[in-house]
Amino acid sequence: MAVSIALTTLLDREFEDVTLEQIVNAPVSALAGVSAGDAKLLQDAFNIKTVGDLGRNKYFRAAVTLSELAELVDRVK
Repeated sequence: MAVSIALTTLLDREFEDVTLEQIVNAPVSALAGVSAGDAKLLQDAFNIKTVGDLGRNKYFRAAVTLSELAELVDRVK
């Protein structure tokens, strides 16, 4: 099944028309709003070099999971 998604708001212009594999392997600065300085801080603090590294990072994944759980709890209240 083909899936289509507009990534223009998530990525810097040069990465808008590349494959998903290329995006995952791109430097974290390929994400819109992430500067080279931000990328350097992520690398220094967490050894994050690529978009894939960021997505697989256990601390970021834990933060996303906890935030989503909190949103679900708030909806149930």
